[in-house]
Amino acid sequence: MSTVTTATELRLAKRMARLGSETAFETLAKARALEAQGRSIVHLEIGEPDFDTPANVVEAGIEAIHKGYTHYTPSAGMPELRQTVADEVTRTHGVKVTADEVVIVPGGKPTIYFTFTALVEEGDEVIYPNPGFPIYESLINFTGATPVPLQMREEKDFRLDPNELADLITDRTKLIVLNSPHNPTGSVVTEQDVKDIAAAIGDRDIMVLSDEIYSRLIFEGKHHSLMSLPGWRDRVIMLDGWSKTFAMTGWRLGYGVMRKDLAAHFGRLMTNVNSCSAGFTQMAGIEALKGDQSSVDHMCAQFKARRDKFIAGLNKIPGFSCRVPHGAFYAFPNTKKTGWDSRKLAEAMLNEAGVACLSGTAFGAFGEGYLRFSIANSMENLDEALNRIGAWAKKNL
Repeated sequence: MSTVTTATELRLAKRMARLGSETAFETLAKARALEAQGRSIVHLEIGEPDFDTPANVVEAGIEAIHKGYTHYTPSAGMPELRQTVADEVTRTHGVKVTADEVVIVPGGKPTIYFTFTALVEEGDEVIYPNPGFPIYESLINFTGATPVPLQMREEKDFRLDPNELADLITDRTKLIVLNSPHNPTGSVVTEQDVKDIAAAIGDRDIMVLSDEIYSRLIFEGKHHSLMSLPGWRDRVIMLDGWSKTFAMTGWRLGYGVMRKDLAAHFGRLMTNVNSCSAGFTQMAGIEALKGDQSSVDHMCAQFKARRDKFIAGLNKIPGFSCRVPHGAFYAFPNTKKTGWDSRKLAEAMLNEAGVACLSGTAFGAFGEGYLRFSIANSMENLDEALNRIGAWAKKNL
C-alpha cells in the first residue's frame, strides 16, 4: 500500500496580510546581489553605526561567556542589569526608576511589539509619526488597531506639532508614539515641545510609547523626554537600548522602562516570546553603561562631522535640498524638484548611481518627495556617494 503525499495550500492567518516589513533590509539584499555581479555600491541604507562595539564591552561579553553566562536568565532580565538601567535612567531623566520597572529585551522592537500587544485592542486608535520608523505602522495594523498618522512636516523642522496632535486625539485614542531623535528625519524635540505635547494630551487616559533609542546621538541641544515631566512617569513606556549608542546592533539588547504593574506583563510576554535575553550580552550591557563612555562621545562627534559634510554636499546637487538634522545619523533630503517619484528615485540611486538609500515612502505615505540616507559610513564613502549622486543628477535632471 502506497502513501500519496500532495501539496496543500498554505492558509495564513488574516493578520499576516497586515504585517509590513522594513525596506532597509530589502534594499540591503538588492545591493548585495548587485555587488555579487561585480557592481560597486555605497551602502547608505542600513541604520546602524559603522563603528565596532567598544573594546571594553566586547571583552566584558567574552569574559561573561568564559564565566558561564550562557544559560537562561530571568525573563525580564538579570537583576544586576535591571538595576544598572534603573540607575542610568534615574540619572538621565531626573525621575526615580526602580529595577522592577525595567524589562530587558533582545533589541528595540520587542518593546514596541509588547506595548501594542499589551495595551491596544482592535478598533483602538494609535497616533504615530509619519514619516516614521515603519515598524510602528506595521504593528498597529497587525494588532487590528487603527493607525492615525501624525505628519512630520519639513516646514516645522520635522518636529511633532502639538496642535496637530491635539486635533487627532479622539475618545478612541489608546496610545501615542513619540520618537526623538527621530528616524528618518533626525529632528529633535525641544523642552517646550515636550511641555506642549503633554498639554495636548492633558489628563486623558492615554499611554505614550516614547522611543528614545537615539537619545545619546544629539548634535545640538539636549535630549528631552515626556517621562521627565511631573505626573507623567506612570503614563510613559520609554524605549531605549544599546544598538545605536554603543554600536551593538548584533548583540540584540534593549530595554523598556514603565510602571511596575505593566512591567510584570512585559515579563510574561518575554517568557512566551523570547524566554530571555542572552546572559553574556546582558553582562556586556552592564559594562557599556558603567564603563568608559569616550567611545560614545567619539562616535557622536564623528557623526556630526559627517552630517555637516554630507548635508552641505547634498544641498549643492540640483533637485536636492536638505535640512540639517539635529540627532541620529540620517539625512532626509527633499527631492521634489527632481520631478521623480521617491521610490523610482531610490531605485535609480541604487541601480544607476550605485548608492543604496531608501525612499521616503518606506517610512510612510507622508515620506513621498524625500529620500533617506544613513551617514553611518566613512567620510571617503560619503564623498563617493555625493560624487555619484551629483553625476547622476547632472545626466538625468
